[in-house]
Amino acid sequence: MEEQSAPVQYVLTLSCPDKQGIVHAVSSYLFMTGCNIIDSQQFGDGDSGLFFMRVHFAAEQPVSPEKLRASFAAIGASFRMDWQIHPTAERMRVVLMVSKFGHCLNDLLFRTRIGALPVEIAAVVSNHTDFRELTESYGIPFHHLPVTKETKAEAEQQLLDLVADQRVDLVVLARYMQVLSDRLCKELSGRVINIHHSFLPSFKGAKPYHQAHARGVKLIGATAHYVTADLDEGPIIEQEVARVTHDVTPDQLVALGRDVECQALARAVKWHSERRVLLNGARTVVFA
Repeated sequence: MEEQSAPVQYVLTLSCPDKQGIVHAVSSYLFMTGCNIIDSQQFGDGDSGLFFMRVHFAAEQPVSPEKLRASFAAIGASFRMDWQIHPTAERMRVVLMVSKFGHCLNDLLFRTRIGALPVEIAAVVSNHTDFRELTESYGIPFHHLPVTKETKAEAEQQLLDLVADQRVDLVVLARYMQVLSDRLCKELSGRVINIHHSFLPSFKGAKPYHQAHARGVKLIGATAHYVTADLDEGPIIEQEVARVTHDVTPDQLVALGRDVECQALARAVKWHSERRVLLNGARTVVFA
């Protein structure tokens, strides 16, 4: 007896002006096309007047992504939707960028290797060479792009060329300590995630954990967010915190900070790659 293949699974994400009939139209479409809803999440934002939805579904009969998109286009247009349909097996291609601190890079490389992150790392880019050996031990190409005031524009163009050539979906700043230009932020809008300590703007500049220790903080944290031209003020995806006491040293704060940075960034990358994050102006809707 011939074994039947498992139904192909997809994710539909959408945002549009909130009005009656959206959920009915989407569910009716999936029913009429022979699809079965596995999971569905939705949110109507009273402040922005927008409706957000993520539907995980299975196509019971063979159908291509292109055919699904073509048949859904009329519904999308009638509700003025910003929408996408992607197979769940389609892994996002990611470029990781790093400078001199490698904890987030190491964490993302390992999580990807063990299957905890559903991404494909196309390359690692750095303005230093410290993590070439680590990167290449995973069989991943390492690109050294030095950045100076004179070479910044050229280095950013090389990055854009790499993103295009490797069909990269997402760029992750895994403690990449260079400010991206307004042009690069615009070119990759909604496709760059950064991680920083949550002390901003209270503890700016060098050694923020040491500054925090001097002020006797009791809570440290990290924030993963989309990159915009406004430095460290892009839409927030995820935050993580750790409580500390009076006897924690500055070095221990740094170590705890590394841990919360890794956790927040890994979750943000995972949720983005699973198409759980939708932009809502300066905020995000996260269907985690």
